[in-house]
Amino acid sequence: MSGYDVVVVGAGPTGLACAIELKRRGLRAVVIDKGCIVNSIYNYPTNMVFFTTPELLEIGEIPMTSLGEKPTRLEALKYYRRVASYYGLEIRQYELVEKITGEDGSFVTHTSAAHGQPRQYESRKVVLAMGYYDVPNLLNVPGEDLPKVTHYYREAHPYYDQDVAVIGGENSAAIAALELYWAGARVTLVHHGPGVGEHVKYWIKPNLENRIASGEIRAYFRSRVMEIGPDWIRLTTPEGEVRLKNDFVLAMTGYRPDTRFLEAHGIRLDEQGRPRLDPETLESERKGIHLAGVLVAGMHTNEIFIENGRFHGRQIAEALKRSLGDRHRGAQGTQNP
Repeated sequence: MSGYDVVVVGAGPTGLACAIELKRRGLRAVVIDKGCIVNSIYNYPTNMVFFTTPELLEIGEIPMTSLGEKPTRLEALKYYRRVASYYGLEIRQYELVEKITGEDGSFVTHTSAAHGQPRQYESRKVVLAMGYYDVPNLLNVPGEDLPKVTHYYREAHPYYDQDVAVIGGENSAAIAALELYWAGARVTLVHHGPGVGEHVKYWIKPNLENRIASGEIRAYFRSRVMEIGPDWIRLTTPEGEVRLKNDFVLAMTGYRPDTRFLEAHGIRLDEQGRPRLDPETLESERKGIHLAGVLVAGMHTNEIFIENGRFHGRQIAEALKRSLGDRHRGAQGTQNP
């Protein structure tokens, strides 16, 4: 069992930013993630381009460069690896956090490593920066557990010459539908709204709408999936029920925080769907446990992204420095870039 000032759960950009800011203030932190570092970005579509510019993804005051105006997934992965290495962060990858016991000043984080070995980490404080990408919003319909159904889209190639239903009407669904069409899939878009989402990026929305208008992509709006079969799906539409031939279903229905994990650790959402937090320190109702990144917004996952969540690290680190004292134990390596 190892002793730390802070355990950070989640090695995404926000978790890494927290660890950097803690280290720069002389606090020893370990970052634990059930996947690889920036695991959510790794699971983004292979050829994804961020909607934002490089400087808005930067952490630790390390510049991010890209060949184009906006960085790609591959460039982001390379950048965050470089930052983690530069700061010499202690990161435990492929280690699942199962529970956190103890109390403020004396926590124990219990994990299961890649091969099932149990591990424990003692710390005085805990920061939860887990994101929400691992918990998809389910359709809750019969057949959703079939192998042909996925809530994640990587690339279009495997779907060539296949009948593919894309469920959703926002950015992820719009991009998937277009790329699938370009790759030679027969695409059907199913969305409960009246049309393509209002917030779909301006260079994507008209392209998709034109494909729909021309009949190249079939679309059912104000419609929902009722059942998924081995080679078909059944929809309810304004015109009645429809049964379609289908090989694959991509349910791009969004994601949500792991509220069960939060509630199991004494962190509940208020009536607006947000965790109760101290706005200055981001400390939760469970004293000694702080939240960072999208968890701060609770169910309002469209309010916090890398661009603003990355600053939570500085906010929390300042609070913990005051709380724990200006200690320099474990602060090794370069403190400022």
